[in-house]
Amino acid sequence: MTERNLTVTQDKDMTREDIRNPERFLTPAVDIFETDEGLTLVADVPGVDKDHLRLDIDQGVLTIEGLASQVDQGEQVLQEFGASGYFRQFRLPDSLDTDRTEAELKDGVLRLHLPKSEAAKPKKIAIKTVH
Repeated sequence: MTERNLTVTQDKDMTREDIRNPERFLTPAVDIFETDEGLTLVADVPGVDKDHLRLDIDQGVLTIEGLASQVDQGEQVLQEFGASGYFRQFRLPDSLDTDRTEAELKDGVLRLHLPKSEAAKPKKIAIKTVH
């Protein structure tokens, strides 16, 4: 095995504030469930309220973007973290009827219901008996 060296150089010492970029986004944890009727996507977005959550579907790509509200409970003495932003994208299959998508937000959990189009739903074929 060969040895590899990595050298990092910096022109200045970085402060804690330099390292903590306020425009960083967290990737929300997501579970996706499929039924015959469609997909249900469940995403954890703690601290995000309806007014600070954006959901859109553009050219088959679902985007979830939100900003957690910061709760002030008195005079701030120290701040080591700020309100986090959430960002996640998914490419959706063509078999979904995105015009009928519904979303619910409760207690920091987003539920997105993406129904399948009628053509994509499984169908049972009746069998006739011939005499």
